Amino acid sequence: MRGWARACHCQFVLTDRISTTFVTILGSAMYNCKKCPGYCCSYPLIALTKRDVERLAKHFRLTFRQAKAKFTVERWGAKYSMRRKKDHIFGGVCRFFDTEKRCCTVYEARPSLCRSFPGGRCGYYDFLAFERRAQEDPEFIATTNNK
Repeated sequence: MRGWARACHCQFVLTDRISTTFVTILGSAMYNCKKCPGYCCSYPLIALTKRDVERLAKHFRLTFRQAKAKFTVERWGAKYSMRRKKDHIFGGVCRFFDTEKRCCTVYEARPSLCRSFPGGRCGYYDFLAFERRAQEDPEFIATTNNK
């Protein structure tokens, strides 16, 4: 259910009519999340708030303590951060990322960080644009090794 993310307003606007990876509408950047392999879901730290853990607990009909134990780990100073799992493209991704369909499995209950992404810039778009310029190939798709 991922779609277009408007960078300046952090709103999700779903549409299938435009197929390019990046367009500009009304002077604001828009990124087509449907064309992304889940770059933001591969970040080594996806920090969560207590409210995020509560939302996940409600979604899965668990207590807060159960959700905290099952879905989070304390990492790099973050009291709650998303547990990760292996991924054949990025090495590791969010535990709720479907590695075959390349989408979020808890979109309705996703953390606040994911709700506000990209928050101005899309790392995948920047990475892809840089690699395409460097390779002088507008169709080039780079791979990473984030294990």
